[in-house]
Amino acid sequence: MNATNNSFVKGVLLTAVVLLAGSAFAASKGSMELLKPATVAGTQLPAGNYTVQWDGQGDQVQLQIFKGKKAITSASAHVVKLEHPLPENSVVVTPNTDGSRSISRINFGKKDFALELSDEGAGSGASGGAAK
Repeated sequence: MNATNNSFVKGVLLTAVVLLAGSAFAASKGSMELLKPATVAGTQLPAGNYTVQWDGQGDQVQLQIFKGKKAITSASAHVVKLEHPLPENSVVVTPNTDGSRSISRINFGKKDFALELSDEGAGSGASGGAAK
């Protein structure tokens, strides 16, 4: 009987560990719409709809931006807690000295956090052909 109890407890613990590990490494995702072209980590994104997927633990994450199923670019981001969730998705852009614009923050509607993109590489490699 004792061996049976030990096996049961080990089975339950193993299941719990697998479930926790799966959720810890599961990527999160949301959507983003750009009304005008903007740059992320040196890659210019045309206006349009994108999927944002991020992975990481704590407040530092690595995000990828997809157009359909194609990965377009990736960047490091910082998870910022919001006091009040915003009603809808939004993107904060910052103007660059060359006239281009870089994404500095992605807000997800009804979520209590946002992703702030680190500005390393922002605007680098951008050609002056930004559409107006």
